[in-house]
Amino acid sequence: MMQVFQIRVDKRASIPAVTHVDGSGRLQTVSRGTNPRYYGLIEAFRELSGVPMVLNTSFNENEPVVCTPLEALDCFLRTQMDVLS
Repeated sequence: MMQVFQIRVDKRASIPAVTHVDGSGRLQTVSRGTNPRYYGLIEAFRELSGVPMVLNTSFNENEPVVCTPLEALDCFLRTQMDVLS
């Protein structure tokens, strides 16, 4: 997510979770050739919603990314998260 682009004004309302307060978005592209399963997931979401993207975010709070169920539980118990599913 090293590229930052301005999201078109007419699209911002349909993708508010990926639109920063300054109207920008951090872009990560996925190609069918290099990651067919993830590409397929995004394509299926587009077919259902009309939105050809998903939000990919990390699970952590001021620490390295959570990678295991035990780390997820530890993070949940130490923070003010509402739900862990």
